[in-house]
Amino acid sequence: MFLALTALVDEPRHGYGIVQEVDRLSQGRVQLKIGTLYGALDRLAAEGLVELDREEVQQGRLRRYYRLTDAGAGALREEAEHLVANAAAATARLSARAAGGAAATRPGRGGAGRPLLRGLLGGTA
Repeated sequence: MFLALTALVDEPRHGYGIVQEVDRLSQGRVQLKIGTLYGALDRLAAEGLVELDREEVQQGRLRRYYRLTDAGAGALREEAEHLVANAAAATARLSARAAGGAAATRPGRGGAGRPLLRGLLGGTA
């Protein structure tokens, strides 16, 4: 839900708006399902990380707009810092491995030179 929270940083959004913003932020790598998103938004609201901003009827359908709370912004900032630290650790280990001459990919797992984590890093949410 990191990207869903990130999508709410700049303005309140309704569910489909969150889905679209997550798609944009992830450059199409993460595609949220609307049914999954609303369950997650309910959990995030229960934790005080997001809250209902407003409800509007558009084209005969009710749209609920959610906004990030101060607690949600703090949790997102903390998670972003953890991700930066984790990425730095991975980069340092990869640099050390490259300095030792070992290959960072293994042939035979999805083709020669294909990164092992490609499916994990580019998968759906």
